[in-house]
Amino acid sequence: MKILVTGANGYIGQGLVRQLLDDGHEVVATDFRVEHIDPRAERKATDLFGLDEPYEFFGEPDACFHLAWRNGFVHNDPSHIEDLPKHYAFLEKLIKSGIRQMTVMGSMHEIGFFEGSIKPDTPCNPQSLYGISKNALRQAIELLCKNSETVFQWVRGYYIVGNSEYGSSIFSKITAAEKRGDSEFPFTMGQNQWDFIDYDRFCDMLAAVIEQTEHKGIINACSGFPEKLSERVERFIRENQYSIRLKYGAFPDRPYDSKAVWGDDTIIRRIMEKREAK
Repeated sequence: MKILVTGANGYIGQGLVRQLLDDGHEVVATDFRVEHIDPRAERKATDLFGLDEPYEFFGEPDACFHLAWRNGFVHNDPSHIEDLPKHYAFLEKLIKSGIRQMTVMGSMHEIGFFEGSIKPDTPCNPQSLYGISKNALRQAIELLCKNSETVFQWVRGYYIVGNSEYGSSIFSKITAAEKRGDSEFPFTMGQNQWDFIDYDRFCDMLAAVIEQTEHKGIINACSGFPEKLSERVERFIRENQYSIRLKYGAFPDRPYDSKAVWGDDTIIRRIMEKREAK
């Protein structure tokens, strides 16, 4: 299958492209810059929003995994609202040109403040510009795909654990701080319980989703259980043999973060079990 991956130079994009290539797919990988993308892919440095005919420009791919999104860790940055119509217009062009499958990266922040297990049909009440924009894009693209008979998949991500210093997660920031030689890392009290998933497993899940069409709609890419933030971060520091220490209480908890929330992994577990049985 020929798969277009947008945002491919980013933290998640690099791992997804590599996994899809390992699985034997032809990958067209695009971003503003492409230097960190696996060279086995066809790499295209471009501004997605400036393309008149993206389907033709990218060689008429069979499917698209749309990861592209800026300021994903600055949840109330105005760019989320400003870019929303641009994302919609880009994906609309692909869908109307005849792409067969559209898979888009979502976020648990679409749900808003919630406690418990997030299911595909859990109502959304986002509490940040990031969550509002992602949720609006999901609703709009789902409608477009329905009217075009395009396979629609919305992969809802949770908290990714990886030791790359180039991401924006707390784990990437700790890794960068360790490499700088910092002795302490400013932290909250870390009492929230969230759904954490290791980076390689997460990228494997994303690839598995787009490699099949049996399961559509919202799919949680998650571990399926909660873990206290402080315990997961402390374990991450031990696993990587870092010397840095957490400075508890340096930051307050964000008011819109849930105290205990995790994803229902029923669908992704079925997809992975079928994949691993092959």
